[in-house]
Amino acid sequence: MVKLSAARYGKDNIRVYKVHRNNEAGTQDVVEMTVGVLLLGDIETSYTQADNSVVVATDTMKNTVYLLAKQHPVSPPELFGSIVASHFVETYKHIHSAQVKVIVHKWTRMTVDGKLHPHSFLRDGADTRNVEAVATEGKGVDVRSAIAGLLVLKSTGSAFHGFIRDEYATLPEVSDRILSTEVDCGWSWDTFTNLKDVQAAVPKFDDAWNIAKTITLETFAKDESASVQNTMYKMCEQILSAVPMVKAVDYSLPNKHYFEIDLSWYNGLKNTGKDAEVYAPQSDPNGLIQCTVSR
Repeated sequence: MVKLSAARYGKDNIRVYKVHRNNEAGTQDVVEMTVGVLLLGDIETSYTQADNSVVVATDTMKNTVYLLAKQHPVSPPELFGSIVASHFVETYKHIHSAQVKVIVHKWTRMTVDGKLHPHSFLRDGADTRNVEAVATEGKGVDVRSAIAGLLVLKSTGSAFHGFIRDEYATLPEVSDRILSTEVDCGWSWDTFTNLKDVQAAVPKFDDAWNIAKTITLETFAKDESASVQNTMYKMCEQILSAVPMVKAVDYSLPNKHYFEIDLSWYNGLKNTGKDAEVYAPQSDPNGLIQCTVSR
C-alpha cells in the first residue's frame, strides 16, 4: 500500500517589472523581480483522486502576483514576499502554508553629465537580492534575506596549510594564494507573528542588507584568510552582532581556483611561486564551503 507523503505546487519564474513615477521630482524608480510561489495544504485529492476542486491554478497565482504588485509596494522584497505569501494562506482556507521566493535584479541609476539620470539605468553586476518568505497558518511569517551571485576576488592575503596530509592528498600547502568566490549569504529573521509585524520591520530590511554586504566585502578584503571556513565564520559573527533581529546567518562559498602555469619549458621562464604572474582560471571541479551560525 502506498500513500502521498508530501505535496506542493505553484508557479515559478514569474517576471515582474514595476515603475514608480515621481512626477513632482521628475524621476522614476524601477524594480525588476523574478517571483516563485509554492502552496501546501489540503490538496492531496488533486493527486490521488484527480480532484481539481482543491487546486488554485498556477495561472491564478501568476495573476495574483501581478495584482498585488500593482496594489502594494514591491520594495523591500521582504515585505512584498510576505504580502504574497500571506495572501494565499488568508484567502484559501485549505492552504496552510505558502512559500514565496523573490529575486530582485539590479538596475542602477546612470550618471550622465555628472548627475544621476532621472529615468535611465544600467545593470552593473549579476548579483541579486533574494528573499524567501513563508507564511504558515497558526505560526506567522518566516523570512530569509540573501545576497546571491556576488563575485569577488583578492589577489593575495589568503593561505591554506596545515590540513590533513595522507596517501590521498596531493594539494600543496600555500601561504599566499588567489582567493575568489561567488557569495551566497543569507540571514534568517526571527519569526514574525503576522504581516503587520513584517510591515513594522520594513526599515530594518534595507539596513540589514547593506550591513551584510558591507561586512562581507570588508571582511573578505581585510582578513588575512587562513581558510574560507574561518573567514566566513567571522562574517557570520559580525552580521549577528550588527542585526539583533536576525537569528541565523548562512554562507555558501564556492572556491574558484586559479592555478599557476609552469612556463619553464620556454627558456627556463619562471612563473611559479613568488614569480607567478600568469594563471589559468578553473571552472570545475571547485571547493564548496558552507556554514550556518546561529544565536
